[in-house]
This record gives sequence, C-alpha cells and structure tokens, in this order.
Amino acid sequence: MTGHPVQVRNCVPSRAVMRSPLDDAHTALNAVFGPFGGWRMPIQYAGGGVVAEHTAVRAAVGIFDVSHLGKALVTGPGAAGFVNSALTNDLRRIDVGKAQYTLCCTESGGVVDDLIAYLVGPDDVFLVPNAANTARVCELLAAAAPAGVTVHNLHTDYGVLAVQGPRSAEVVSALGLPFDLGYMAFADATFHGAPIRVCRTGYTGEHGYELLPRWADTLALWEELLAVAAPLGGRACGLGARDTLRTEMGYPLHGQDLSEEISPVQAGAGWAVGWKKAAFWGRAALVAEKDTGPARRLHGLRAVRRGVPRAGMTVLDDSGATVGVTTSGTFSPSLGTGIALALIDTDAGVDKGAEVVVDVRGRPLRCEVVKPPFVDSHVR
Repeated sequence: MTGHPVQVRNCVPSRAVMRSPLDDAHTALNAVFGPFGGWRMPIQYAGGGVVAEHTAVRAAVGIFDVSHLGKALVTGPGAAGFVNSALTNDLRRIDVGKAQYTLCCTESGGVVDDLIAYLVGPDDVFLVPNAANTARVCELLAAAAPAGVTVHNLHTDYGVLAVQGPRSAEVVSALGLPFDLGYMAFADATFHGAPIRVCRTGYTGEHGYELLPRWADTLALWEELLAVAAPLGGRACGLGARDTLRTEMGYPLHGQDLSEEISPVQAGAGWAVGWKKAAFWGRAALVAEKDTGPARRLHGLRAVRRGVPRAGMTVLDDSGATVGVTTSGTFSPSLGTGIALALIDTDAGVDKGAEVVVDVRGRPLRCEVVKPPFVDSHVR
C-alpha cells in the first residue's frame, strides 16, 4: 500500500454520484440507500433496520462498508514532517505503525476536515479523510507541499470495511488477519495473496478494526466477513447505525459538529491539536481562541422526557432565552431516549447536570446537560 501509483489522478469527478465497490452486494441485501458526501451508500438493510444493526455492534459485531471514505498518500523526503506542519495533531507523538486522529484547518481556525493519518514512515503518510472533503484536502496539501513531496488522491484505489463490536477480533482472526493490535496501531498483511491494511480503530466506541483492501478485492473480503460474523450474531450495518453509534460516543461528524464555522476548541477536540508545535494551519487563530476561551462549546444533551432532538434545533434556558443550537441528534437505542450534541454559549453558564429545553418543532423537550460519551466506550 505504500507504492507509488502508476498514474496520479483525482478519482472523484465533481457532480458525479459515486458508488461503493459493493453497490450490487448492498442491493442484493435489500439495502435502503441514501446520498452521503457525494456517494450512494446503504443507510440500513432489510430484516431489522437501524436499531437491530446498532444492537448487533454493541452486543456482537457489525460489518460496515465505509468505502466512501477518502484515501490519500503523501510521499517523498520528509513527507511526515510536512504533514505535521500542516495538520493539527503532532505526528511526533506516535511511532511508525500507528495512526492518529487529526484535523485540517483554515487559517481562521475552522475545520476543513477531520481525518486519520497513518504514519507508515518518515517519507510516507497515508491519510483517510471524509468522502466529500478528500479532493480539497489533497489540493491544499499539494499546493503547500515542498519540492519532492507528492500528494496522491487514491479515493477509489481502496475500499474500507469496518468490523466493529465485542466479537470483532474473532471475525478478523478467522480470516487470518492481524487482530492483536494496540488501539490505533495498524499492520499490513495479505488476504488471499492481495495486500490489505488493518487498523485497530473505528467510529462506534467498540473494539474494532478498519480494513483497507484494494478496490477490486473489497467484495470478496465483504462476503467472507459476513459469513464469519453471522454465526456470532453479526450482520451488515449501514450508515444509519454508524450515526447512532458515533452519537452515543459523542464523536463529531464533520459538517455538523465540526466545520469551517466550528473550531476544534469549540467542539472539544483540542486534544487533537499539537499546541506545542511551532506550526500548523490555523495555529495562531486556535491558540488565540484557546487563550481567550471560545464563545460557545459543544455539550451533550440527554432527553429526560419522551422526544428526539435533531440537528439544527434551538436550545433554550429556563427563561426561554436562546443559548445554543443542536448540531447532531438521534434516538439512542442503547439508552432508549433521545440524545444530542449542542453548541451552547459559554456565557449562558450552562454546565453538566443543568437542564435546558430543545425546541422540537414547536414542542419543548427538556434535556439534561451531560458530558459524552453517553454510554461506556470499549475502544481501548
């Protein structure tokens, strides 16, 4: 996975609706499709829907097709140092063979994208951005790259399958793939003689893995994963369950909880910023915001009565004054109640344990302010 491509290209034309290498397989499973980041992706499958898929991940194992995620390669002398000077987190915190959550920011401190950086070596960094932002991240890096460093957009060169849940190690090991990895560690292996990258990470809060096969090998891997997972209580899972699972963890979704208008300081993602680094995109603005304190912060909300908050709903205090807005919201299958993430004005004095009101289409829904995750995490 570290070799240079024969031809460098941007594989995702603008305005094109892209399809996963498993599109036909999802159709055969009676998937309900929806648009996501310019891609047609499965939201849920027949035979249970989002709640059943969510529960499978929490109790056993779920297999997700997330091939819409971007893939990019930065190579050349000092590639890791260049990436480290651009993205927020500090690659010096990790060793070769580890991955790291990081952010690509604007000079004003907004978030162009959040992504995973795989440190393959000092001259080789593999990136997994979000689907809709891959081309822009690649363009920004390419424009800033020093002589000798090249950015390759490999969006449709590789698929991405996520194996998530307490029985995920059983599934991965049954295929002869490396499974005894530390959190955020990765290893390169082979699957039926073809290269595959295995990383101990995910977006669900459960023990899990993300597998990156070549695009053409993704279907065979998918079929074997499902065959092994089924007797363990596992199943195919769509992006609907991925959203409920990540919201229960308080994990941000770019475009909602992080954006060019929502900085990592506001979103509580300051842990993914290398504050001691001399340089990264947006450093001056982010340091200034951190020092003065953000005007708003992301909080968790848990409904104390029946109702489900959704993104974009007004948050009010007891006096009826507007103090914030929800950025994500859903029904939590694990808790049996509505939950949300919300940006709340810091001068409103709203802290953990307080109650606020979410305006759910004209109906007041009382919610307790909580600190995510909403349920226990098992990622480590």
